[in-house]
Amino acid sequence: MFSGMSNHSIDAKGRIVLPAKFREELGETFYIARGFGNRCIQVMSINEFNSISAKIQELPADKAMALQYTFTATAVEVSPNAQGRVIIPQTLREFAEIESDALVIGMNKRVEIWSKAKFDEYLAAQQDTVAEALTMLKL
Repeated sequence: MFSGMSNHSIDAKGRIVLPAKFREELGETFYIARGFGNRCIQVMSINEFNSISAKIQELPADKAMALQYTFTATAVEVSPNAQGRVIIPQTLREFAEIESDALVIGMNKRVEIWSKAKFDEYLAAQQDTVAEALTMLKL
């Protein structure tokens, strides 16, 4: 289970270092793809990618195709180098609007990589939703 958040930078070659604890759980090879519904990049183990892909195949054809174009087609299998860096393709960096400063966030079954600015905007826009969720949880 992934949790935590850390600041990272993308180097000139489009590489980012993922935290060691995340790399251990992801395995030697894993997938990166567009985020679902947010301008982020999601990182997941091969097993999680296969699980999501199987669920997509169970959807009606039009919905399955839409998700295949936005998820499966953008997915790239990667392996970290000796320094723990993975290359994020330019198309994914552009989608997530990540230029140099990034946040790596543990999100239970997956990891997300965000532009720091985009994540701050997202959190600010979620204030009411967070308050409602806390009320529902009675926290």
